[in-house]
Amino acid sequence: MNLKKLIFILFIGISCTSFSQENVKIMTYNLLNYPDIDSAIRNPNFRKVIRNSNPDILVVQEMTSLAGMNGFLSNVMNAYGNVYSMGTFIDGTDTDNGIFFRTSKFNFISNTRIRTSIRDINEFKIVHVNYPADTLRIFSVHLKSSSGTANENQRAAEVDSLRKFTSTLSANLFYMVVGDFNIYGDYEPAYIKLKQITNGNGHFTDAITMSGVWNQFQYRQYHTQSPRTRGFGGGATGGMDDRFDMILMSPGIFNAGRIAYLPGTMIPYGNDGNHYNDSINRRPNTAVPDSVADAIHYASDHIPVIATFTFGNVIGISGNNQTIPDKFELSQNYPNPFNPVTKIKYEIPVAGQRNSYDTKLIVYDMLGREVSTLVNAQLPPGKYEAVWNASNMPSGVYLYTLYAGEYRETRKMILLK
Repeated sequence: MNLKKLIFILFIGISCTSFSQENVKIMTYNLLNYPDIDSAIRNPNFRKVIRNSNPDILVVQEMTSLAGMNGFLSNVMNAYGNVYSMGTFIDGTDTDNGIFFRTSKFNFISNTRIRTSIRDINEFKIVHVNYPADTLRIFSVHLKSSSGTANENQRAAEVDSLRKFTSTLSANLFYMVVGDFNIYGDYEPAYIKLKQITNGNGHFTDAITMSGVWNQFQYRQYHTQSPRTRGFGGGATGGMDDRFDMILMSPGIFNAGRIAYLPGTMIPYGNDGNHYNDSINRRPNTAVPDSVADAIHYASDHIPVIATFTFGNVIGISGNNQTIPDKFELSQNYPNPFNPVTKIKYEIPVAGQRNSYDTKLIVYDMLGREVSTLVNAQLPPGKYEAVWNASNMPSGVYLYTLYAGEYRETRKMILLK
């Protein structure tokens, strides 16, 4: 059987198979030394944040005890019904990490401690009830705080402990690291080490590109700390000016495997980009209702980060399933102009004996800066479709480029809000 005929048979098989998918919201949240003497006062605020954001998985930092986990589960997560369960809690030498998950969607497997000189890093293993073959590993961190070389080196050492643990994980597996990183910019050794490719294993990808120091007005929509400008409850102040809280993921998730990141969905919950160096609840806040902005302000000195992931996803072939493309093609996005979601179709042909191509589909702004990588995968010939959610991007003209082998093509699209 020749290669073209074999690919055609595989193409038809993939195209005619129905794959179920389910979107899942994953959130990370530093709870600010929970529980404390004011927990009963803060619980209603946490309840409002959780009820309005509605995560399927919540990973928390600065949890102080098992009693705190149980209290947060009953007084916050399940305040309106028995919806969530919690994973095994390991009480370390400092504040710790915990995980809550929607019982109808997930089963908890394990919590593994990764010791560092300050706070533990925890690996939570969890599986979706409908896709039990795909284990999701969520690493939760709370790295050393404060600026300065000594603190940067301490954060880097903590990341070394994590990367030593993840060095056996293929980049094609489904893992992510979430939490309070206390990193001030992309120049920091800890951030570089998290993304560094070493033997192709265990590294992480950031869906957001931010160069240099992150405490800048131009990055205001990504900041997560601090939602306050005045001191109370032991929390940090200063207004929204630092991107400390993040969700970084494995290439296996970023490149749209069976667990896939939905591009454009990662947001600091409640940050509308209009509160740089200001309190999150200064009126108006266009991202959340006023009552939710108040709740975020009074609950903690961090705001949560939330992103959507698709479970059961397969990089599929769409469109005309009767033919294999005989040439490369990058179509105009549709709709265009768009607000805020658009679709981009592209085709990869059979060429000689090649049965796959290193394929990338990247979005750039008009200054040539990369703003989103929609596809980064080894793809067989076929017809594909990518989706870009530009909800966090300003209106304007953007470029998108398809790279496949030696092929390059670029088109323009217009985001009009």
